[in-house]
Amino acid sequence: MAQLLAAIDEPHVLRDPGFQRRRRFSMLVFMGSCVVLAGWIAVLAIKLPIDYKAAHWRGAWVGFDIGLLAAFAASAWAAWRERQVLIIFLAVTGTLLVCDAWFDVVLDISTSDIWMSLFTAVIAELPLALMMFTVARRLLRMSVGIVMQLEGIDGPVPPLWKIPLFAEGLVGTLPGRYRQGEKVRARKEAVS
Repeated sequence: MAQLLAAIDEPHVLRDPGFQRRRRFSMLVFMGSCVVLAGWIAVLAIKLPIDYKAAHWRGAWVGFDIGLLAAFAASAWAAWRERQVLIIFLAVTGTLLVCDAWFDVVLDISTSDIWMSLFTAVIAELPLALMMFTVARRLLRMSVGIVMQLEGIDGPVPPLWKIPLFAEGLVGTLPGRYRQGEKVRARKEAVS
């Protein structure tokens, strides 16, 4: 009972002034980064040479593949231990696979290795990345579905882009026919 009363007194994370300041600052950083990156892309498109010889080619690719190996290993560990961090590791690993495919293909366009790069991108890297993204999405939706069940909300899980970050207002994302169950549950709780 004491824990329930203490939980009632705790402010919700969304109403914390510190959270609101950090959220506004984060949004400013994201928007500013978009503007700066767009400008930087324009500069690179104009200024970069068409051909360039890299001095540390081997170190760059070996280092990248070590990072990819670490992402695969972290994903395997999190899947084996059934941890929520698996969703993050899957997103990182999938992103690294897409980057690997992109750079392999783009850097081999004018070489005889282009066909092997295209083959590995189409047969291995991109399908694996798609699998990683699909599993991460399914795990997110399953997690939301479990929260909905625990909250007594019946109905399908809304699309991820409609789900609020901290589930506050989750009921509002559901179609009207599913909100009725929530209203009935709220009335029952108020009576008891």
